[in-house]
Amino acid sequence: MRWMRLQWLTEREVRKVERESAADVTVGRRAPGWTGLAILALGSLGFSSDRAGNSPQGAGKGMKRIDRAQLCVTDGEVEKGKGEELLVTVPQMRAFVMEQTEQIVEARFKYIGPTAKSALLASGQMRRQFGLKLRAEDGCNLVYVMWRFQPKSEIVVSVKSNPGQHESSECGNHGYHDIKPRRSIRVPEIKDGSSHTLRAEINGDEMKVILDGEVAWEGNVGSLANGIEGPVGMRSDNAHVEVALFAGEADAKKEFKMPSCRKGSE
Repeated sequence: MRWMRLQWLTEREVRKVERESAADVTVGRRAPGWTGLAILALGSLGFSSDRAGNSPQGAGKGMKRIDRAQLCVTDGEVEKGKGEELLVTVPQMRAFVMEQTEQIVEARFKYIGPTAKSALLASGQMRRQFGLKLRAEDGCNLVYVMWRFQPKSEIVVSVKSNPGQHESSECGNHGYHDIKPRRSIRVPEIKDGSSHTLRAEINGDEMKVILDGEVAWEGNVGSLANGIEGPVGMRSDNAHVEVALFAGEADAKKEFKMPSCRKGSE
């Protein structure tokens, strides 16, 4: 095990090191005008620092990466980005994973900025957001976890429930129910070029949303989501993003009916 030397630096020098180094730093006060800077050489131990809240070992136990071929894009386009990343540049995108998975989905994404063109929601509102879908039975019945960037930065969990309706042409923008969290945090404004990790999981009626390694939303989706079953996926509105998408490995004992893959069904 190798450790870098312990060095005492001035406040100005600390700020310079923080800008230039990607290493983890622990700052402790020694005397007025001085800061103790202990730098642990994590690289020598086989770990790496990750500012988006990702674990060094991957997306988590039982998670698998989703590539473009495993996605059904029902609205907009999802392109192949650099390497294995998925790229979204269009004003509206809706997609779901065409495989049996657990109700756990994680997106590690870079927010490039607003899309070149913008589009209003069906409600007539202008919103810039990126998020995840769970229990996506069809375009009328599913659970959304959205990080709304504008007009206000916040995590919003909604159940869209329209019993007996299955096409967006039938339900339109009806049936949305925002769920009040049991606890939540204030979400900072997103910055162009910043990287983040958004994860959502449902266990029974309980939902947990984790943003950059911190529980950002926790609550009960209740009876509205009961009876809705389907795959996980993602959604964006007026957000240019580069995404690595992960989903929980399927439990062979729990299977749901896979929706048909058709453009315009959402």
